[in-house]
Amino acid sequence: MTGETPLEYLAMQTMRGLYAIVDVGALQTRGIDPIAFATAVLSAPLAALQLRAKDVGPRETLALLRELAPMCRRAGVPLVANDRPDLAVLAGCDLVHVGQDDMPVERVRRIAPGLRLGVSTHTLEQLDAALAVRPDYVAFGPVFATSTKKDPSPVVGVDALRAAHSRARGAGVPLVAIGGFTLERVAAVVGAAEAVAVIAALIPPEADRPRTRAEVLRDVAARAHRLADVFAPALRPTAS
Repeated sequence: MTGETPLEYLAMQTMRGLYAIVDVGALQTRGIDPIAFATAVLSAPLAALQLRAKDVGPRETLALLRELAPMCRRAGVPLVANDRPDLAVLAGCDLVHVGQDDMPVERVRRIAPGLRLGVSTHTLEQLDAALAVRPDYVAFGPVFATSTKKDPSPVVGVDALRAAHSRARGAGVPLVAIGGFTLERVAAVVGAAEAVAVIAALIPPEADRPRTRAEVLRDVAARAHRLADVFAPALRPTAS
């Protein structure tokens, strides 16, 4: 343990490693079923699994969350709903993730007092404001250019990420690095965040030859394990 108090240290451990995002829109473009994708990803040790369904109606989103919830419980992985605390509560999620343009943290806590939450931030000023309300984690980025958001915020870079991590660590709040991560880029931010959020790096690119569904999902699982292994070696079993 470093200089954190026991409670701060525990908080830092609850969000550590690979934060996998099931992005329904990105998966639809590849013809990959979100539940099958989540099953493959959950074979790896994860910090959390988030459902991101920006272009999906609330009823379908709720159905997906309700299907994912028992899967995540069996795997011992927190399930995160994106944007919608109401759906998070109905589905029995562990957390909700809100952005700068979503419901304010204070209101989320009023309507769902038992729900843990994370907040996206894109500048150090936004980060400080988020840390002041003591979320369960903060996300900071995009660290690299990303193609999975329609209107991404400006790239912050690794140096700003390290500055953000220092502030978050001082507050005892885990920091999740977000934006544009590949396997190689994940390795570049080890030590600069407690966790790293990944979308595209988990999805196999279009192949030159036809691939079976089983082959694609094996590739997804392999990618999840490689990413978790790079960023969170402490999660690997140690020899007795």
